[in-house]
Amino acid sequence: MAKETADVVVIGAGPAGSVSAYMLAKQGHKVVLLEKERDPRFHIGESLLPYMMGLFERIGLRDVVASQDYVPKFGGEFIDPTEKKFFEGVFRADFTKQGTGRHDNAFQVERARFDRLLAEQAAAAGARTVFGANVGELLMEGDRMVGVRYEHDGEQHEVRSSYVIDASGRHGKIANRFGLRKTLEKLRMVAVFRHYSGLDESNNLGIEGDIQVGAHDDGWVWAIPLSKDAISVGTVMPRDVLRASTPEQRFEEHVARIPRIVSRLKGTTPTMDLKVETDYCYHTDTVTGPGWLMVGDAGCFGDPMFSGGVLVASSTAVRAAETLGELLADPTQEERLLERYSNYFKTGYDTYIRLIHAYYDGELVAMAADAARSTDRDTLERYLVRLIGGDFWSEHNSVAMEMRRRKEWDTFEPFTRVYGCPAYPHLDEVDRKERSESRVLRVTAGR
Repeated sequence: MAKETADVVVIGAGPAGSVSAYMLAKQGHKVVLLEKERDPRFHIGESLLPYMMGLFERIGLRDVVASQDYVPKFGGEFIDPTEKKFFEGVFRADFTKQGTGRHDNAFQVERARFDRLLAEQAAAAGARTVFGANVGELLMEGDRMVGVRYEHDGEQHEVRSSYVIDASGRHGKIANRFGLRKTLEKLRMVAVFRHYSGLDESNNLGIEGDIQVGAHDDGWVWAIPLSKDAISVGTVMPRDVLRASTPEQRFEEHVARIPRIVSRLKGTTPTMDLKVETDYCYHTDTVTGPGWLMVGDAGCFGDPMFSGGVLVASSTAVRAAETLGELLADPTQEERLLERYSNYFKTGYDTYIRLIHAYYDGELVAMAADAARSTDRDTLERYLVRLIGGDFWSEHNSVAMEMRRRKEWDTFEPFTRVYGCPAYPHLDEVDRKERSESRVLRVTAGR
């Protein structure tokens, strides 16, 4: 058996794992990044958020991502023929309305290519990256995790490390090992999706490059342009709705309910068989332990409704790397720093999942109206667009704060929220002043 040592071993080379490895390697630590697949494969999560651009700029990855000729995204179109889930008719979240100092665009990405790019950046930073590495055993000494064993090309390998980062996504290596994963029963949805070629954006009744989200009585439909001539289309529904028919029938029926998406698909041809993702909403209340922590989907996954998955995964990955950098310098702080990381992880995912609950419960409009009572209406859209764009860690976003008051949308067991925007930490004081000024305007206007 081949053996080696490292400061950190990372399980999984999706965005969360690769960003963790990239950050730690840049700090000068010895990192081993292990990915089960030989090549990155398709994942749900093809639409990035503008706060992702701020995060990537801060850690030195934005330029390489922007150089890949991905489809630029300047907003998202929310279509509601039911007039129940969102604003009446069509609402466009225009990212130029976030206010100054924030990126007004993101990208639509083909995930296999995007994930490969991030893994390559981790390797270029100095992380030893191994594709086709199937992690089997988690090495324990008492209650402390001290490394992993994995198989690669028919040979067994062992890596002993100071810390293990679980970025294994839905596989949930540590969560399954310790029985930690819990299903979000209210969000036990199923996605059916495929890609199309022959896209002609002159058929798009909205804005070129935008993601479209269309509501209907049994769920919602997405349309995400992946290139100048390719698009991803999927429908999300409760499991019972799918069971009453075949995936093919449900897919065709649901897409047909959103005429604006049907129009965008004129002249396109399917390029893949329908794929089905089931029961993909879950969380764990324990995301750290002696010698280990989870990042991204390994610890929580919410419905892809607002396309926040890659952002929360990458944001927790950055914070995990920063936390382990501190711990490797001073191991005596482990309990305090891991608890702080756990609360940060939960703060972001909790906010994102509340946004999803608000949509499914048809409460988003009412919730925004409640928030309008605590700020001037002129800035309300700004807060809402910021939230849709990834403002999940702010304590100054009035719409987010209103959502956090709703006990029925609690996901995790009680925890202490840790605020601090991962994308724009330098704007915290600006946001604080902005919210204070909006309160003054509300009072002087008699609201």
